[in-house]
Amino acid sequence: MYLLGEQPADADQLISRLQAIPAQLLAGLDPSGEPITIEENQDLGASLPGNQLFLIEQGLVNALIDGRPLFYMQEGDLLGLRQGVELPGCRYASDEAVTLIPYSRSEVFKHIYANEERQELFVQYLAGQTALLSNALALLKHSEVRPATGFQSFAAGEELILQGDNAEHVFIIIEGHAEAYVDGHKVGDVEKDEIFGAMAVFTREKRSATVIASEPCTVMVIPKEQFLSLMQSNTRIAHSLIESMAKRINLLNKEVTQLRQKVLDN
Repeated sequence: MYLLGEQPADADQLISRLQAIPAQLLAGLDPSGEPITIEENQDLGASLPGNQLFLIEQGLVNALIDGRPLFYMQEGDLLGLRQGVELPGCRYASDEAVTLIPYSRSEVFKHIYANEERQELFVQYLAGQTALLSNALALLKHSEVRPATGFQSFAAGEELILQGDNAEHVFIIIEGHAEAYVDGHKVGDVEKDEIFGAMAVFTREKRSATVIASEPCTVMVIPKEQFLSLMQSNTRIAHSLIESMAKRINLLNKEVTQLRQKVLDN
C-alpha cells in the first residue's frame, strides 16, 4: 500500500513495515485455490466473493473514496480485510491485469488466532492501515475538520502522554523507545511497535501513567473512536489485545511492588 499525493515522511517507514506483514500472517497456510487473473476492472469488490481474502501477487489496485484515488495496493498487500470495519466506503479498481492468490477468509482468521505472535501482527496491521487511511482522508478535507490521526515526532525527554490527562487517542511507537512513569517512578518500558494508551480508552478513565521518550520517537496516533470501532469489528482481535495488556499490567504491578519494597527497605 502506498498513499497518493502529500504524506508525512514517517508514513513511508510504516508502509514498508506493513507491506511485510501479510506474508507473515499467511505463512504455513495453503491458498484456497489457484491464482486468478482479473483484467482491467473498475469495481473489484463486486467481482470478488466476500468469503475470501486475496494476496496481490502482481499488479496495482487503486482505492477510490468518493470517486477520488486515495492510495494504491500493490504486490504483497492483502485485499478484502475492510469488511465490517467502520471506515469510509472504498471502491477498488485496476487499470491493468491483476493476479490474486485466494485464501478462505475463515481459515485465515483461524490461522491468525491460533498463534499469539500472528494475533499481535494482525492488530498492528489493521491499526496501521486505519491510521494511514485516516491520514490520507485528512488531505481531502479542509484543515479545520481534519481528524487528529497521523504521525507525531518527539524528542528525547518529551512527554508522549501525561498521567491524569483524558484519554483521547491510542498510540503505536513506529521508531524509538519510551518509558512509563507512575507518580514519578519508572514502571516500565514502551518498545518499538508496541500499542500503548489503550487501557484508559477502554476503561474511560484518566491516564494512569506518564510516558516519556527516552530517545527520539515517531508515534502513530489513532483517535479513540476509530480504535474502538476497529476493536468492535472483530471481538477476537480485541480479546487478543486485552490479553497482551493484562500481561503487561501484571509485569508493571510486579515492578511497582518491587519498587515499593525497595523504598520500605531504605
